[in-house]
Amino acid sequence: MRIAPPFLGDPRPPAYIVPMEKYPFRFDRTFTPMLVALGVRPDNSLVVLSDDDRVLVTFGRWKVDTPLSNIDCIELSGPYRWYRAIGVRGSRVDQGLTFGSTTAGGVCMTFHQPIPALLPGMKHHPGLTVTVVDRDGLAAALESRSGPD
Repeated sequence: MRIAPPFLGDPRPPAYIVPMEKYPFRFDRTFTPMLVALGVRPDNSLVVLSDDDRVLVTFGRWKVDTPLSNIDCIELSGPYRWYRAIGVRGSRVDQGLTFGSTTAGGVCMTFHQPIPALLPGMKHHPGLTVTVVDRDGLAAALESRSGPD
């Protein structure tokens, strides 16, 4: 349901409308050719915090969609070793999922309810790490919009 905008004389957006926020992935030049071979490019990889309180992550053909209220914890992580971070990675230890395009670092989100598995041989993913350009901005936005613990 969309809420009608305020009367035309008021240029300020209403306080109850939260705009969509977009966070592009940070691509290291070294790893871009390998990622492009997997179908992952800067133009099809993005984290979106939608105006209907969802986290939508697209990394090439892989997609995650979960409510912001499903986020339990947000943590900055990295730097990483390239062989543990680049591409779509699943951890055999904790079943976490990584969408990685740089070794510099990322934002790790853990969930109250694990998301469906995207990789063969895994059950559900209790966490997702994304390597966006603005790590601090994404972490702050997730903290402010995912509600109290």
